[in-house]
Amino acid sequence: MTVQQQFVRTLPLARAGVDRAAERRFDEPWLAAAWSHPSTRVLAVSEGKAFVVDTESGTDLVLLSTFDAPDEGERFFLGCDDDGVAYFAVACAQLPGRLDGPERPAGLREVGGLLGARDAGLLVHAVALENWHSSHRFCSKCGHATVVAAAGHVRRCTSCAREHYPRTDGAVIMLVTDEQDRALLGRQALWPEGRYSTLAGFVEPGESLEQAVAREVAEEAGVRVDLDTVEYVASQPWPFPASLMLGFTAKVDPRDGGADIRVDGEELDEARWFSREDLAAGMAAGTTLPPSGISIARRLVELWYGGPLPEPTR
Repeated sequence: MTVQQQFVRTLPLARAGVDRAAERRFDEPWLAAAWSHPSTRVLAVSEGKAFVVDTESGTDLVLLSTFDAPDEGERFFLGCDDDGVAYFAVACAQLPGRLDGPERPAGLREVGGLLGARDAGLLVHAVALENWHSSHRFCSKCGHATVVAAAGHVRRCTSCAREHYPRTDGAVIMLVTDEQDRALLGRQALWPEGRYSTLAGFVEPGESLEQAVAREVAEEAGVRVDLDTVEYVASQPWPFPASLMLGFTAKVDPRDGGADIRVDGEELDEARWFSREDLAAGMAAGTTLPPSGISIARRLVELWYGGPLPEPTR
């Protein structure tokens, strides 16, 4: 397995164990039969959370039979596994069930890295659809109400019949290095003290991904990137609420003081160049915290670092 393949497989929210079976989304008889089948499993999701249960081997989603699934709420078809089991999600006002059992409500930030590939993929898919449906109740063309179609992957206007598809916002996230192979990491004022991460930002209309990398780094940190060095690494969905994080590496353009840091004071409160020794020493001393474990930023830093980061002391 190559380093690139290993990198992709370790991205927590980019894993999946279910075929989305998109060809079934308009097949109403098949969907009805699948919903009625005793093997079908349903994930109840509410405001980005679902019930999970902790076991000796890890953390699992609580999946319901269709008989036990919520009666109310919008229904989404998520796909089928290799054994032919169909999976649905129901977006409900509140999670069904008792709160005094072993189950507990949790979101992707908390358990995305603990779930297995199948469950991580199901929860990412369901949360992303729930977020989109909750903010697209009305047609952007005529203003009338929309309804669910294509098993949750389309909303159709009840007046003009216009179809609306789930929105995904492209965002670049990049590990930038200088001539000394130091990594540029920044921090936002709202983050925990000592937390540093890679730079990131949304792609603008009419902009290439490479141009977005260079622009965001210049805007946030005042650092100039050599466009010829921008290289794509991997992507990961980030449904908070609707982003696709596109990971890159890039090098500084040494001309005109390209590595001089000038933070914008809005996106970033501080930015620094870290050597591998600086980062390891900071984490050992408890003064530096690495990016979140489920973020692609963590993997980009580890790719540069040469392996898993040591655990911080706090």
